[in-house]
Amino acid sequence: MIKLPAETVAALRPVYDGRHVCVTGGAGFIGGHLVDALHALGASVAVIDDLSNSNAAHVAELLEFEPDRLKFVHGSILDERALAEAADEASVVFHLAAVGSVQRSIAQPQRTWTVNATGTLRVLEAARAARAKRVVLATSSSAYGDTEKLPKHEAMTPRPLSPYAASKVAAETIAGAWSRAYGLDTVCLRYFNVYGPRQSAESEYAAVIPAFAKRLLTGRRPIIYGDGQRSRDFTFVTNAVLATLLAGAKDQPLAGLVLNVGTGKRTSILELAEQMAALAIEGDEAGVAAEPEHRAERPGDIRDSLADIALARKVLGYEPLVGFRQGLADTLAWCRADLASTGGG
Repeated sequence: MIKLPAETVAALRPVYDGRHVCVTGGAGFIGGHLVDALHALGASVAVIDDLSNSNAAHVAELLEFEPDRLKFVHGSILDERALAEAADEASVVFHLAAVGSVQRSIAQPQRTWTVNATGTLRVLEAARAARAKRVVLATSSSAYGDTEKLPKHEAMTPRPLSPYAASKVAAETIAGAWSRAYGLDTVCLRYFNVYGPRQSAESEYAAVIPAFAKRLLTGRRPIIYGDGQRSRDFTFVTNAVLATLLAGAKDQPLAGLVLNVGTGKRTSILELAEQMAALAIEGDEAGVAAEPEHRAERPGDIRDSLADIALARKVLGYEPLVGFRQGLADTLAWCRADLASTGGG
């Protein structure tokens, strides 16, 4: 479980203690960590997840620990009855369910659009029917596309390069429209390359950090697409969860506001591979293959990404808690333990 500072917990507990909330995609990577944090803050949490890109193991552990404050609905956000069951009584709906990955969206454009755009509409309607106070929507830095100006700020015109990015921009537009048309308060958080423990490496669409970690820890060379000079604002999951909790707790209306959630620092993919290899070697991993293998660039990948987080600081009081190197070390430690426990390779 991620750890929030005592002062942060003290500030957020009065907001969430005893409150009913709903988390779509709550069995997934970021959603699971958010559910942990909400549960620790005293909230009653309803999770809806179709388990198409996750499993129920972690939610099952929480259910066994304290079933009175956790409800799990196995269903899709496209299923209106399942959504209504999950959103019932929720004062805040945290919408994280999505078809993720730029590359998956290139292969599955129609499914990506249906789940991410139409699914968001249905979540908003379920929240409205439940008289929720706010919907916090997880979107993506991929909305900015290949704009050359850095850092990326929220006033920039979106230039999506992939079906995934386009679907997330559409979801933001829908959320803003529902705020204006129906008075349902919404806020859209553009996550920048979130990583951390429990992020899966078991797919061809796996994010770069878990993919690198698994290969390094099993004696294989990390794979880099292109020259490795592409850069990203890698955001440890604790930071993303903090911003999400702050967005749900904000007293003032947010009215469809879009906010960047990142760190304000960027790292090239080559630098990432070097730092992860060094940390793996520090961990006495036998046979770490540090020299990366280069392959052809992939469609839809942007060149550089860096968040301007000034607006999130101003509106939410957001400040990243965990730095890049510490986040990598924690992630590798988890991956090492997971491989040991599962015998993965």
